[in-house]
Amino acid sequence: MIELEGVPELIDPVMVAAFEGWNDAGDAASAAVAHLDREWKGEVFAALDAEDYYDFQVNRPTVFLENGVRKITWPTTRLSVVRVGDADGKGNPRDLVLVRGIEPSMRWRSFCNELLGFAHELGVEMVVVLGSLLGDTPHTRPVPVSGVTSDADVARRLDLEESRYEGPTGIVGILQEACTHAGVPAVSLWAAVPHYVSQPPNPKATLALLNRLEDLLDLRIPLGELTEDARAWQLGVDQLAAEDSEVAEYVQSLEEARDTAELPEASGEAIAREFERYLRRRDPQAGPGVGSEGGVADGRDSSYLRDPASGRTRHPRAASKEPREPRSPEESGPPPKAADGPAPGEGTGEDGGHTDADGPEDPGTER
Repeated sequence: MIELEGVPELIDPVMVAAFEGWNDAGDAASAAVAHLDREWKGEVFAALDAEDYYDFQVNRPTVFLENGVRKITWPTTRLSVVRVGDADGKGNPRDLVLVRGIEPSMRWRSFCNELLGFAHELGVEMVVVLGSLLGDTPHTRPVPVSGVTSDADVARRLDLEESRYEGPTGIVGILQEACTHAGVPAVSLWAAVPHYVSQPPNPKATLALLNRLEDLLDLRIPLGELTEDARAWQLGVDQLAAEDSEVAEYVQSLEEARDTAELPEASGEAIAREFERYLRRRDPQAGPGVGSEGGVADGRDSSYLRDPASGRTRHPRAASKEPREPRSPEESGPPPKAADGPAPGEGTGEDGGHTDADGPEDPGTER
């Protein structure tokens, strides 16, 4: 029995979760939950026992000094609660239960059951798990975000894709299935991160996930400096790509493939969705700026396209000028080595999976 002391009765609570590791290309998903926690001043009310789920030789604890006293922070998963005072712009509050941690090393079923125990005790109405994956998507275009669910009723009600994926999966897929079997509606939202610029952070992908979460939950999320960070990130990548003709040519081929594929999708529905988001953000309390995923501003450092060990510019599959058909990491295995430098995703602290720009689990899977 989970005892929750000091947690008030929640209003229409939704659990939003993200996990560092295989499901978190560019740290985009975990950064999105961290942003929510920071902007709405989340209060941690529970943490899972690190001994039960983590291999400390894989995820090592850290030592720090506090007022001259040495302390240890253990890798774990923490739960916090935030109250959105004006969730829908009409003065109606809503609570979010934020789950932020690291993909566990062991006992995944027990891990999911423990999270579901908290969801049950708190009266959570739906679980939304955020993920990000590597894809054949150009950094110059809006970040593709896919929404999938294993529940056919939820798919119809929220206009999402029903997952048909078969193959290896990560903790996002396992948690979604555990929710489905427990009768808790669950959705996963996936942002595609350009595989040739996979090093974290990726504020543009984080922004895209938050925009999609707004649409899904009908929330208004304050963005703080995230919009400007996304613009600066894109300008930095633009500048680095311009310095290498092979990278620039490859990006152009991705742009052409993306534009051709999405031409039919320049629909009234997409325009209406962007206009609704704009109207939400006209309220000054909703946070600065329109939630744009494009645009550029100040430059960023040169680590985005370079091998952190050697400093050499990456050449993402320069030998292949034609864009490939997107693949999931489970279908393709480890990403191919670049012509000069390590494979995309190396040096990121993740497993470096590679997949398509259309989303995981159904049209791909977690990285």
